[in-house]
Amino acid sequence: MKKRSSSKPESKPKTVDAYLARVPDPARGSLKKVRAAVWSVAPPKTTEGISYGIPMFKYQGMLFGFAAFKNHCSLFPTSLAIMDTFKSDLKSFDVSKGTIRFPVDKPPPATLIKKLVKARLAEKKRKQQS
Repeated sequence: MKKRSSSKPESKPKTVDAYLARVPDPARGSLKKVRAAVWSVAPPKTTEGISYGIPMFKYQGMLFGFAAFKNHCSLFPTSLAIMDTFKSDLKSFDVSKGTIRFPVDKPPPATLIKKLVKARLAEKKRKQQS
């Protein structure tokens, strides 16, 4: 029978900065570029935090997330419609339902990230107006 470890389990990060501090390079550098691109087009009332264990931007609900994993990093546009709209722009990425994966050392271009976030904001505005 295995003994339980007496050490306390590592707590989950409570801020995006704490999350990024735990991510090894080169993934950390890639995620910092993603974060900067999102902030460059995010409305002033946007906030960021940890949701479902990953960094998430929030503006009138979930807006856009990102995360690092062992062998890749991911973007989470939180909208299947946005994923579908930009499928030709995403053809060079490993894409599955709600997730855009990229190599830890090669983040998507900032222009693509900005397009995705702007489209997500426009989608939120349309839904709010209807």
